[in-house]
Amino acid sequence: MKVKYKYLNALALPPVYATKGSACFDLHACNSLEIPAGCKGRIQTGLAFEIPEGYVMLLFSRSGHAAKHSIRLSNCVGVIDSDYRGEVCVLLHNDSDSPFYVRQQDRIGQAMILRIPTIKLEMGELSETERGEGGFGSTG
Repeated sequence: MKVKYKYLNALALPPVYATKGSACFDLHACNSLEIPAGCKGRIQTGLAFEIPEGYVMLLFSRSGHAAKHSIRLSNCVGVIDSDYRGEVCVLLHNDSDSPFYVRQQDRIGQAMILRIPTIKLEMGELSETERGEGGFGSTG
């Protein structure tokens, strides 16, 4: 499957898979930014994508950011819908006690494109299950 992307900024780097077996491709920063401790920052990728109808692009944190710097996506998982044609930006949150510095061309996130089913939502009575309405912590 091919997915088109477009450069919106001369400083943008192409999305790339780090290895042959990578599930996600890396996104790179177009701008430098300091994210103070306990704060969030918006990093531009300089890229827009044409996600095919019936697909979604999901943005995820990089594991090294979490393990080494306590950095995560502000919204945990970013969702890029198939009808969005604007710049893909990455919102990072600094959970550490120190500032985090993003430099231009740093890898700032990773993305995957997945097929999604079209669901018809319908109001009605729900079937019974053993669990029922048991919610938070109900299974142990």
